[in-house]
Amino acid sequence: MDAYFDEITIKSKTYVKGEFEQGEYEQCTFINVDFTQDRLYKIIFVDCEFVDCNLSNITIKDTSFQNITFKNCKLLGLSFEECNDFGFSVNFENCQLDHSSFYQVRLKGASFKGSSLMNLDFTEADLEKANFADCDLSKTIFENTFLEKADFRTAINYQIAPERNKIKGAKFSLEQVKGLLVDYEIVIG
Repeated sequence: MDAYFDEITIKSKTYVKGEFEQGEYEQCTFINVDFTQDRLYKIIFVDCEFVDCNLSNITIKDTSFQNITFKNCKLLGLSFEECNDFGFSVNFENCQLDHSSFYQVRLKGASFKGSSLMNLDFTEADLEKANFADCDLSKTIFENTFLEKADFRTAINYQIAPERNKIKGAKFSLEQVKGLLVDYEIVIG
């Protein structure tokens, strides 16, 4: 890595192709930053926060996200399985992650509070103890997903086949439990 950045704040900036400097960013804050015309390739982020940023449809190949918080961000169409998995740890609050993929990604204890997770792919992901508070999970794929002790109590529109996922100890609300029975084509109510 050529550059090291520590405790800097970047505000209201739009990055164009190749402009975002490759390196390591530690304890940095990005506010209202648009990355959609650039890529984040082989960059290391440690203990950083992204607020009101747009990272939709960008390349994040071999990028490292370690203890990262995204708030009010757009992260549409991202392939998180392409990230460096060493120390991978992310949390989302009021974000749009529609059409993204976490195929085989380890997200133990991750929080997705208040986020839109429509058309997402969680196939073979580890979501043990994940928190889906107030999330919309319309058309999201859960296939061979580890969901033990995950919290879906205030999530809506999920469809999870219990026989194809590990859900022991997961929490669901009575109002939304029909999302566990969709494959059976039964009528509830």
